Amino acid sequence: MIKLGIRWLLAAVYAFAGVIHIINPAPFLTITPAWVPAPEAVVLLTGVAEILGAIGLVQPFSLKLRQAAGWGLALYALCVWPANINHFAMDMARADGGLGLGYHVPRMFAQPVIIWLALWVGECWPLRRRPMPPGA
Repeated sequence: MIKLGIRWLLAAVYAFAGVIHIINPAPFLTITPAWVPAPEAVVLLTGVAEILGAIGLVQPFSLKLRQAAGWGLALYALCVWPANINHFAMDMARADGGLGLGYHVPRMFAQPVIIWLALWVGECWPLRRRPMPPGA
C-alpha cells in the first residue's frame, strides 16, 4: 500500500514537471548545459518523457509497461543530472549565491533517491532473477 501511494505521488510529480516543461520551458532552458544540442527540443521531449513515464508508472494493466516506465524515469533522472549540476554551478557563481546551498545540496542528494524510487515503485528493484528452465 505504501509503495502504491509513493508510485502515485512520484507519477504526479513527474506529470506536473512534464507539463511545466512544455508550457514554460524558459527556466529549464536557462539551466541546460551549453553542450546539449537543440535545447528547446530537448526540454520539450523531456516534458513528454516525464508525462509518458508517469502514465506508464500508474497504469494497472501491464507489469512490463510499469517496469519500462520505472527504468525510463530512472534513466531520465540520471540524464538530467548534468542540468542540475549546471544550475548549481551557475547559482553559486552569482554574487547573491542564487538559491544557495540549502537548495542545491539536498537536490544533488535527492537525485539518486529519485532514481531508486522510480526503480522501486516501477517494480524494477530489487532485481529478481528468473528461474532457469529445466535443462538450461
